[in-house]
Amino acid sequence: MHASPHSNAQANKLKRGLYDEKLAELHLELVKMQYWIKETGQKLVVIFEGRDAAGKGGAIKCVTEPLNPRGCRIVALGTPSDREKTQWFFQRYIAHLPAAGEIVIFDRSWYNRAGVEYVMGFCSQDEYTEFMRACPEFERMLVRSGIILMKYWFSVSDEEQERRFVERAGNPARRWKLSPMDLQSMDKWADYSRAKDEMFRHTDIKQAPWWTVEADDKRRARLNCIAHLLSSVPYQDMTPPPLELPHRHRPDDGYVRPPRSEQSYVPQIDI
Repeated sequence: MHASPHSNAQANKLKRGLYDEKLAELHLELVKMQYWIKETGQKLVVIFEGRDAAGKGGAIKCVTEPLNPRGCRIVALGTPSDREKTQWFFQRYIAHLPAAGEIVIFDRSWYNRAGVEYVMGFCSQDEYTEFMRACPEFERMLVRSGIILMKYWFSVSDEEQERRFVERAGNPARRWKLSPMDLQSMDKWADYSRAKDEMFRHTDIKQAPWWTVEADDKRRARLNCIAHLLSSVPYQDMTPPPLELPHRHRPDDGYVRPPRSEQSYVPQIDI
């Protein structure tokens, strides 16, 4: 297992004010990117993979927050059904790929086969070997079809992952984020490291390379990831001009709205 490149994230954590200021700038650019994708009929797929508790979910939320949900979908597939288990492995993912003008973000993806499925013994050695052979071919097909494919691996140090696990375990509002699989992964750090390295060796291809996001500092990780995504998509500013709102017409036809006392209102809480 190679030495960790992470620094002390807690000591060097990006200040909230600086983070919010930079994030607002990047959010505006994300909106511009989405306008360009819609107007030009582009198709964007972004894959988020990485260690448990590495901050993938927060980063995905951060990317999608300013975007129009009609043109941006998050795909987070659960355990395959009995029927899906008999399909070609990539088949259920293909159904979620974008049409023209759409963005699809995979919160974990077909790379489950090279990670948790392989490490936890949920697939056979033959299935794993076939995935490693087929995945680069599959992704080259996606790119040739016109899909912009971005793959991000969120990397977190052993110490920081354990700190986040402890924080989640003690926080009832975040405890749901710890699945039984997450807990089992704590004993398999080295196994997951080897699986990740082998996955990169086979699937870090020129047409769709892996990009590693240092994620011990969640704020820096989000900013770095969004900035890189924006720099990788050749978008142009196609933001519509400011809208001129029509004058609200108030007809004088004697209509009187019913009294507010006839409606049921959500009560105000004490603050």
